[in-house]
Amino acid sequence: MSFEQKDLVPNGHSIECRINAEKVPEFRPSPGKISQFHAPGGLGVRMDSHIYDGYSIPPYYDSLIAKLIVHAPDRDAAFARLKRALDELIVDGVDTTTPLHRALLAEPDILSGDYDIHWLENWLETTTSLD
Repeated sequence: MSFEQKDLVPNGHSIECRINAEKVPEFRPSPGKISQFHAPGGLGVRMDSHIYDGYSIPPYYDSLIAKLIVHAPDRDAAFARLKRALDELIVDGVDTTTPLHRALLAEPDILSGDYDIHWLENWLETTTSLD
């Protein structure tokens, strides 16, 4: 390569949400036909997906249907951009993990980075609704 690690300068903050066709909180696969799909867009928003209106999600494979990635100058701006992108995302006809991602963006521990590998399972035990 023509550059070294010391030559790289961090530039902003990125966050990725993996959107799965799953029923939360059980994370049970949710195969079926997508009746409506709208991908978010705009500055610093990227949606990698293969789905479309009328697409049938088969029950035989991984339930990952999209990766939503945002980039912004700093962590707070990236969270704000991610919230907007999740609010724009429409996947109707099947259950997805989108409501979980929206709910997590309202949690102070997530926003501050104060969590560990057991945080989500503990939070899910005490959470009554993800809508």
